Amino acid sequence: MTLVERCLAYAPRLKPGQFFSHETALALLGISTPEWPYTPGIHVSAYRPAREPRTRGVIGHRLQTRSPAMVPGPLGLPVENPVRAWRQCGALWALDDLVAAADALLSGRPQIAEIDDLRSEIHEMGDVRGGILREAVSLAQPGVRSPRETRLRLLLARNGLPAPEVNADIFDARGVFIAEIDLAFPGWMVAVEYDGRVHAEDERQFARDADRWAAIQAAGWDHVRILKHHFRDGGAPAVALARAALVRAGWRPGLTARTD
Repeated sequence: MTLVERCLAYAPRLKPGQFFSHETALALLGISTPEWPYTPGIHVSAYRPAREPRTRGVIGHRLQTRSPAMVPGPLGLPVENPVRAWRQCGALWALDDLVAAADALLSGRPQIAEIDDLRSEIHEMGDVRGGILREAVSLAQPGVRSPRETRLRLLLARNGLPAPEVNADIFDARGVFIAEIDLAFPGWMVAVEYDGRVHAEDERQFARDADRWAAIQAAGWDHVRILKHHFRDGGAPAVALARAALVRAGWRPGLTARTD
C-alpha cells in the first residue's frame, strides 16, 4: 500500500482533534522525505487537551497546547501545517534530509513557506538535537528543484568547492537563453547538474536533453553531469568530477572568485 492508501485506511479511526503530522504530513503534501529504502511512518498527533492515538502501527504524539493549523491533504486528509511538520521531523531525520525538505518548502510552485517562517517556528517552539534545525535553515536555499540537487550542493560545499549559484540561467553570446543550470559556477563557466535519467527511455526527451547539453557546451561552459552512481563512496566520484572541471577552468582551493 502507498502512504496515501495507508492514511486513507486509517482516516475513519481519527478522533476529533487528531491529524497526520511529522514526516507523514510532509510526504502527503509532496515534500521530500529521506531516500529509499527509508519509509515514512504513520504519525498522528493531537494538540493538548486532545489525546493522541495509541494504536499498533501508528506513532501517536500529544503536542503542546497550541492553536491548530491543519491544511487539507490528499482527498481531504487532515494534515499538519507543513512548517510545523518540518520542525517535528527535527527529532527524526538527519541534517541533509531536513535541508532537502526545507529547500522544497522554499522552492515549491507555488512556494509553501518563506525562510522566516522556518526561523519563526524554531524560535516559538524551540530547536532539537543540539540545534540541528537552525543549522538546516542556515544551509537551505530557495529555488532548488530536487532533493538530489540539495544533496549534491551540500556534498560539494563540504569538500571545499566554492559556493555555486542555484538554478542560474545561462545565455549565449547574443543574450539568448540556453538553459537553467542546477549548480552554476559563473566565474569559471562550470555547470554541474544531477541527471536522474528519468527520461532515459524517452527517445524524444533524450534528444532534447542532448541538444541542450550541446548548447551549454557551445556557449563555452564545461558541463558536468552527475549520475546516481557518482554518489557512491560518500559521493567521492561526484566531487572529483566537479573539482576537475573547476581546476580546468583555473580554480584552485581557497579561491572564492576568479582572479583573472
